[in-house]
Amino acid sequence: MIPFIDLKTEYAEISEEITETVQRVLKSGWFILGEEVKRFEEDFSKYIGTKYSVGVNSGSDALFLALKVLGIGKGDEVITVSHTFISTVDAIMRNGARPVFVDIEPDTYCIDVSKIEKKITNKTKAILPVHLYGHPADMEPIMKLAEKYNLFVIEDACQAHGAEYKGKKVGSIGDLGCFSFYAVKNLGAYGDGGIVVTNDKELAEKLKKFRNYGSSQKYHQDFIGINSRLDEIQAAILRVKLKYLEEWNKKRRIVANTYNNQLKNTGIILPIERNFAKHVYHLYVIRCKNRDMLQQYLQKNGIQTQIHYPIPVHRQKAYLRLGHDSCLTITENVCNEILSLPMHPWISEEEISQIVEVIKKCH
Repeated sequence: MIPFIDLKTEYAEISEEITETVQRVLKSGWFILGEEVKRFEEDFSKYIGTKYSVGVNSGSDALFLALKVLGIGKGDEVITVSHTFISTVDAIMRNGARPVFVDIEPDTYCIDVSKIEKKITNKTKAILPVHLYGHPADMEPIMKLAEKYNLFVIEDACQAHGAEYKGKKVGSIGDLGCFSFYAVKNLGAYGDGGIVVTNDKELAEKLKKFRNYGSSQKYHQDFIGINSRLDEIQAAILRVKLKYLEEWNKKRRIVANTYNNQLKNTGIILPIERNFAKHVYHLYVIRCKNRDMLQQYLQKNGIQTQIHYPIPVHRQKAYLRLGHDSCLTITENVCNEILSLPMHPWISEEEISQIVEVIKKCH
């Protein structure tokens, strides 16, 4: 069996450091909002290139709290995409605002910036682009639109740790950037975790209060917040793994290049990397007309694959009440053709060749 992802090998590579780190935290007797979280926030800010980072308990809460601290709520609209993990849109709805969907590009699968402006109304408060699969959205025109219409920009970088847009790390470009540390991410915890990054001190201070019941100090509640704190053990683990992120991303790019070379001239649509982008290949996503048949054939031959994502958000049962959007043609077509192949830093060239051989037999 060729696994879709290999966290066991990842752990084996850094197990001694992880064990030592976890034991250090356990011996300290301090498990919530201590030195490990503080140091990881500092390390992550330095890596991304922002002044502030605020650790929370998940990428979902990172997105929710980012919208919350900007005051986005009932009656407001947020422009985003339907081709994304549900958390992107859930964060908008949980704040009482309304998601307004824009179609995606057929090659990067990120938001089609040429279609954003016509969706802006007097209710629009923010644009929420998703750096999908590890490829950055085209941020420069998004930022220009935001300036023109006085809108906030929140980057969903939950799949793009270390990705770059014109030499800048994604997450550092908009008003706020949101990351997930779910275990399978390029930088993943051994549990849940997330973070919000910003250059705005006031927003950072609000985030710190919101994640901790709305409190500025213990038993002093300034406003109603939530309990969403990155714990000390996960922060300590992430500090170890952050040191390896650039190396692991480099290996992912090598894996993607190997796939590209071996799959060219097969008629399969392969991932691209725009000239403004540094793709970090959280996922390696291909497109083909016989997707379902190919996935079943790969499974029969011991190769795990996944579909990210088979049903767009606007077609999900929970969102049907918003009404269908007939302008999401590319989104709906893509969902029927995409397939994510095994992708992680430890997959071998021999395994890639085996996967490609099976694909060629079926395709």
